[in-house]
Amino acid sequence: MADDKQSTSIPLTEHSGFSKSGSSSLQDPEDAQKSRPSSPNSSTRKACYGVLQSWVSKKFMTGCVVLFPVAVTFFVTWWFIQFVDGFFSPIYERLGVDIFGLGFVTSLFFIFFVGIFASSWMGATVFWVGEWFIKRMPFMKHIYAASKQISAAISPDQNTTAFKEVAIIRHPRLGEYAFGFITSSVILQKDDGDEELCSVYVPTNHLYIGDIFLVNSNEIIRPNLSIREGIEIIVSVGMTMPQVISSIESIPYHSSNRIPLNRMM
Repeated sequence: MADDKQSTSIPLTEHSGFSKSGSSSLQDPEDAQKSRPSSPNSSTRKACYGVLQSWVSKKFMTGCVVLFPVAVTFFVTWWFIQFVDGFFSPIYERLGVDIFGLGFVTSLFFIFFVGIFASSWMGATVFWVGEWFIKRMPFMKHIYAASKQISAAISPDQNTTAFKEVAIIRHPRLGEYAFGFITSSVILQKDDGDEELCSVYVPTNHLYIGDIFLVNSNEIIRPNLSIREGIEIIVSVGMTMPQVISSIESIPYHSSNRIPLNRMM
């Protein structure tokens, strides 16, 4: 019995050697392939593929950047033409005239003649009467007042423009500035003297959504920018900002409709 036990026992070293040799002989072919050193040709192909992929990606993004504003411009223009053309095109369809763009041209002429009529004394009187009736309507007067303020902001008539000047104020912290528009001025009556404050409108989310700040007229920086340039800077989120902005002479803003602040409160 002792001889049988000795014959069936296997040394641990031989067993471990067998397992190592067996595991090496049964190694996965993929692992063996990965363990082999890569050839210079495969490394060159990978490098060329990476460079080509990067070049294609950059050129594709460049094409998107170039075509995006063009596509948006054509889309908005096409939508505007169809929208304006829809005012008079049904009239021409009833008359049997089917010419695309004829309603758009008619709308442009109509707007032009309305502008001529509104500039005359008779047209101003007619529009004043119509405005008087609209302001008496409960719901429409609020819509009309808001839309009129928006149109007054871009009106070519400098006497009725809501934005008087472009202003730069120190806001919200020291060392930071914000673009705004001077809309009016008020007089703050205090015990030690009167102080002139300018009402500065600072857009926050859009051109017609923002905050109003009362700033001392002497603390306002008046850049050499027109109202149109200021609006372009706001609408383009600062992309049309000139590289150099110079400050013109700080002249206190004078308005004919000054309102003492203590009367308002």
